[in-house]
Amino acid sequence: MARIRFQSVTKRYANGATAVAGLDLDIADQEFLVLLGPSGCGKSTTLNMIAGLEEISEGVLLFDDQIVNNVPAHKRDVAMVFQSYALYPHMTVFENIAFGLRMRRVGEADLRMRVMQAADKLEITHLLERRPSQLSGGQRQRVALGRAMVREPAVFLMDEPLSNLDASLRISMRAQIRHLHTQMRSTFVYVTHDQAEALTLADRIVVMKDGTIQQIGTPDEIYESPTNVFVASFLGSPTINLLEGALERENGAACFKRGTLTIPLPALQGGARNIVLGLRPEDVGTPGDGPQLHGVVDTAMPSGADQFLGVLVDDAMLFLRVGKDVRVRAGEAISFGLNPERLHVFDRETGRSLRGAA
Repeated sequence: MARIRFQSVTKRYANGATAVAGLDLDIADQEFLVLLGPSGCGKSTTLNMIAGLEEISEGVLLFDDQIVNNVPAHKRDVAMVFQSYALYPHMTVFENIAFGLRMRRVGEADLRMRVMQAADKLEITHLLERRPSQLSGGQRQRVALGRAMVREPAVFLMDEPLSNLDASLRISMRAQIRHLHTQMRSTFVYVTHDQAEALTLADRIVVMKDGTIQQIGTPDEIYESPTNVFVASFLGSPTINLLEGALERENGAACFKRGTLTIPLPALQGGARNIVLGLRPEDVGTPGDGPQLHGVVDTAMPSGADQFLGVLVDDAMLFLRVGKDVRVRAGEAISFGLNPERLHVFDRETGRSLRGAA
């Protein structure tokens, strides 16, 4: 079992800088939790507090109802994989994986069995006699994973482990890591700034900014119902389109107004309020389907299965994702249908979502 709880945890450094402020977080046993956010948001500090590599300034950290604030790292039953592979260059792959077990004086037969099992799961059995310099980046990362796996930890911590790999390797390694979680039945806590990694790996995502939690939820909840502008803009590629305007009433119904642009917002009440309208690039339909968005094509960028269009609407540039069969050229007028239920609405002053607000 490995349930992890942060209760009002703060990490403050000697220079007065606060890395994490009043963190309340409950990580379920065997959950795959991803800490997501930009550099300096406190995600790695949070991971390091779980590992015992950072002291807690205030608050309580618990493993299965046991306070571990002062428990040293080597007694926490956690294993960690870093962004750098941290392999010993003079050792073979076998010895790199076995190193931690030898330090714990594990018997030779048990040691060999664990190493071989890990190597088999990671498909690196044929590499066991090689040294790190003879391996590719993806192979080195699997060795680092294997070294952590053989410890059979209750908690598996990963700090941006795929950052040094190329795009195709990152995709295959994400699948490998997700498969490992299913096999190992351990609690995984994974740190990344890559929203694609978070969306594909996580049971739940914790979005952080400036040392505080912005939103916690499943990948679908975070993507489909962001609680504020920051969360909405951090997830999605291309990023969400944000238009400043006003919430007004027209013929008794709420609508978004910006210059000549008027979009009905039937799910909202009230009016006379400055708002930000969010439109994800993929949330447009064919002309005649719902409220219309009219603009002029500025750029068309094919990307294989689909294409990105830069469209000038009123005085704003919007980026839209459409099918590759949409044939347009720069300078052409174009129209798209909008589904008001797919639009995101935020208060301009606070940045908070107004979806469902009265």
